[in-house]
Formats: sequence, structure tokens, C-alpha cells
Amino acid sequence: MAYTYIVQCADGTLYTGWTASLEKRLAAHNAGTGAKYTRIRLPVKLVYWEEQENQSAAQKREASIKKLKRCKKEALIHEFSGLG
Repeated sequence: MAYTYIVQCADGTLYTGWTASLEKRLAAHNAGTGAKYTRIRLPVKLVYWEEQENQSAAQKREASIKKLKRCKKEALIHEFSGLG
């Protein structure tokens, strides 16, 4: 089991990644030990996630989400949050 996720940084930017544990990864981001990108944009808030079969699937989905324009990412988040 793995996850693809999007966090919203304190400056409003979005960061997409993958992990085996959402809870641990979010804690790492907010402790400043996560991705270099998020370290200077704390705190981060989990706004979207998808469960994947395995690491490979999570990484492939991460890559496809990263290619999306911001408006498409926001649409994913909006739909996920039940507002869509």
C-alpha cells in the first residue's frame, strides 16, 4: 500500500509527493525534515490523497499529477474535499 498526496504550503503553493505512510510523511514535512521544497514553506496541510497498490503506482500517479496545471490540481482537491 502506498499513497500519492498533495499538501498546501503556508505560502499557498502545492507540493505533490508519494509515501507509504501519510501520517509519518506529513509529520516529517511539518518538522522540516520532509522535502527541501516544503522546508521553507511551513506549515503544510494535507489537502488531497489517493491510495495506490504499491510504490510504483504511487510514483507514476505522482508524476502525472505534477504535470497538471495548477487549476487541474485545484479541481482534484475541490472534488476530493466533497465540494465539487
